[in-house]
Amino acid sequence: METIVIGLLIPLLGTIAGSAFVFFMKDEMPERVQKSLLGFASGVMVAASVWSLLIPAMEMEEAEGAWAVVPAAAGFLLGMGFLLLIDELTPHLHLGTSQPEGPRSKLSRTAMLALAVTIHNLPEGMAVGVVLAGAGQGVDTISMASAVAVSLGIAIQNIPEGAIISMPMRAEGNSRWRSFMLGSLSGAVEPVGGLAVILLASLLTPVLPYMLAFAAGAMFYVVVEELIPEASSGRHSNLSTIGFAIGFVLMMVLDVVMG
Repeated sequence: METIVIGLLIPLLGTIAGSAFVFFMKDEMPERVQKSLLGFASGVMVAASVWSLLIPAMEMEEAEGAWAVVPAAAGFLLGMGFLLLIDELTPHLHLGTSQPEGPRSKLSRTAMLALAVTIHNLPEGMAVGVVLAGAGQGVDTISMASAVAVSLGIAIQNIPEGAIISMPMRAEGNSRWRSFMLGSLSGAVEPVGGLAVILLASLLTPVLPYMLAFAAGAMFYVVVEELIPEASSGRHSNLSTIGFAIGFVLMMVLDVVMG
């Protein structure tokens, strides 16, 4: 139980650490740095989705032969669809844009930025929760060490992500402390979402492969819909590509070494 609690909290600590950058950096993050960090976060999330979620989901069903891919495929598409639905129903504002998405709302720009980040962080919390649930239930293909590796990998990418969140909050006119608090609180959805998935998985053990793939699909949606477009637009997109490669390899190594 103690390991599960720690696993749930580690990603939040990464967001808090990253949000604290607002005290040490200028009001705006250099474009080169932001591109690199967006690419890095994308690489970590893609690697975690493949190595820690989709592959274990198929390995759990390997007795089914060729049909082992069905839970992974179905869960992945459901996860993509779930985030698409949330994206459509929630008023939010992506970083670096001035046009809100979702239904019309009178919410402030700061509130809509926070909602966009919440949408972003939800699948990360789900991913950590579902691998911790699998390890806690003794699934052969998911060790507690590999579950902690996922948690640590998400935490590492949350550090630059926290900075990317808090700096625009500061640019919107918020004080440094308010920007830090908003950036930190944006990561609170991760342990909450992770805990909800753990509780659900304990009741629905047979669908755990679907839940693993569901979390992967949700994370892929964030990468394809938000991170990669932001990282690839404008100048210095080569830096985001390098950042992606580093993030992917780091997460892959963590999963293999600790798994």
